[in-house]
Amino acid sequence: MGWVDVIQKASEILVEKDDEVKLILASILAEGHVLIEGVPGIAKTLMAKTVAKLLGLEFKRIQMTPDLLPTDIIGGYVYDTKQASFVLKKGPVFTNVLLVDEINRGSPRTQSALLEAMQERQVSIEGQSFPLEKPFIVIATQNPIEFEGVFPLPEAQLDRFLAKIDSTYTSMEGLKKILKEIDLIEERFNGLKPVMSRDEVLASIKEVRSIRVDDAIYDYVTRIVEETRRHPAVRLGASPRAGIALVRLAKALAYINARNYVIPDDVKSLAKTVLSHRIIIKPEYEVSGIHPHKVVEDIIAKVEVPKP
Repeated sequence: MGWVDVIQKASEILVEKDDEVKLILASILAEGHVLIEGVPGIAKTLMAKTVAKLLGLEFKRIQMTPDLLPTDIIGGYVYDTKQASFVLKKGPVFTNVLLVDEINRGSPRTQSALLEAMQERQVSIEGQSFPLEKPFIVIATQNPIEFEGVFPLPEAQLDRFLAKIDSTYTSMEGLKKILKEIDLIEERFNGLKPVMSRDEVLASIKEVRSIRVDDAIYDYVTRIVEETRRHPAVRLGASPRAGIALVRLAKALAYINARNYVIPDDVKSLAKTVLSHRIIIKPEYEVSGIHPHKVVEDIIAKVEVPKP
């Protein structure tokens, strides 16, 4: 069974979430992290758990709170009275899929504890480095309407997320289906079996690296990234890391769609997901309601698409 089968199996549990599941899968294949923004109760946690189960990956969850400490995430040495010595107690970061619920509720100090793990795939405890098992992906969630008791993510940390998914409500038909089938959905989730193994996931990650990207696609991505810095509403545009993320995610999407080459539509469909959270709007434009999504739409409409 392939990656399309994973999406199909997930759709039996997650109503109207195929596109979001595909983006999470593409992020895993591109070895990147995902930030999911959406109001409570729209299956963000269920989505992460479902993907982990279907891929046969170890899953752990952290509920961020203001009093959470870095050691609660990465672990530390504790005294073992039986051994009469200090032993390492690993934190939940030692897993394959780490769900960080409401990441913006954690203090900056605790949020920063994730940075090394996200970027370097390792953690440092008492001056000693411990590599994390591959694959390793952080799926973080945040509530866009909570402003009290939260600590907005700094730009440096936002930039560590390969993709940002804006999770929305289902349609009326989707909601009706959830209401009618909720017991069945819960049964299906509890009985969920892996569609792929961890080794197959690792093999696919290697295969994604060999997906062909023509020079015209590299030019296309370069021009899109450059335009984010020239747009009149933008104070800070996308960095080279954003361009790298866009190419890597486009390769992963092509692989999921059973192609061994990237097409312009891959780049266009991912531009908002990759670039929007990396763009800072000038205050005067922000006040007038200009959103990074609108900026990316303007740029995609402006930049000429490579011809086949």
